[in-house]
Amino acid sequence: MQILSKEEWEKKLVEVKISKQDLNKLIMNYLVIEGYKDAAEKFSNESGLQPRVDLASIEDRMNIRNAVQAGNIDDAIERVNDLDPEILDTNPKLYFHLQQQKLIEFIRHGRIADAIEFAQEELAPRGEENPEFLEELERTMALLAFEDNAKSPVGDLLEHTQRQRTASELNSAILTAQCQEKDPKLPSLLRMLVWAQNQLDEKLVYPKIKNLVTAELEDPAVPMST
Repeated sequence: MQILSKEEWEKKLVEVKISKQDLNKLIMNYLVIEGYKDAAEKFSNESGLQPRVDLASIEDRMNIRNAVQAGNIDDAIERVNDLDPEILDTNPKLYFHLQQQKLIEFIRHGRIADAIEFAQEELAPRGEENPEFLEELERTMALLAFEDNAKSPVGDLLEHTQRQRTASELNSAILTAQCQEKDPKLPSLLRMLVWAQNQLDEKLVYPKIKNLVTAELEDPAVPMST
C-alpha cells in the first residue's frame, strides 16, 4: 500500500484551487441558515459578500427558535402565525410536535392535571386520526408513570435535545416557507470529507483529518511489516 508523508500530502492539497469567494459563500450560507444574524452582518462587512436574504428575517426566525428552546411553546406558535400562518396550517406533523412539546413542558413543571386535560382535548383527537401521532402521544404520556425521570425509558423527552429537535424542525419549516435552503451546506461537506477519507483508507496511508474542529493533519500511521 502506498504511503504518503505529511509533506507530500500537504503539497497535493496546495495544488487544489478553491476560490475565496466560494468559501465565503459557504460560511455565509451556514451563518444565515443557523440564524447567527450578528455574525452574518459582521462577516458581510468584512468579506464584502451580501447575503441572499434580508438579515432582519433571521431575527424573527431566531426569536421563534429561542422560544421553543426555552419551552415557551405558545409564544413560539403565536410568533409563527404572525410571521406566516400557513406554515402551521399546512404542516400538521409540525403542529403536532409543537403541541407535544407543550405537553412535555406541562409534565416538566409538574402540572399533571393540565397535562392530562391538554392531552385529552388537543392531542388525543389527532392521535385517533394518525397512528404515528398516537404512538408519540403514548410515549409522552409514559413520562407520568415514573417519579424518577432518570429511570424512565422515555426520560430523553425531558432533555434539552428534545427542545432542540422541535426547534430545528420548526426552523426548517420557516426556511422552506421563505423559499430558502433549510439545511446548511457545511455539515454535508464535512460528512463527505469523512466518507472520502474512509474510501482512501483502502488505498493509501496518508495524513488524515480526525478532528474536524481544528482540521489538523495527523501524521500517517505506518502499518507494521510482517
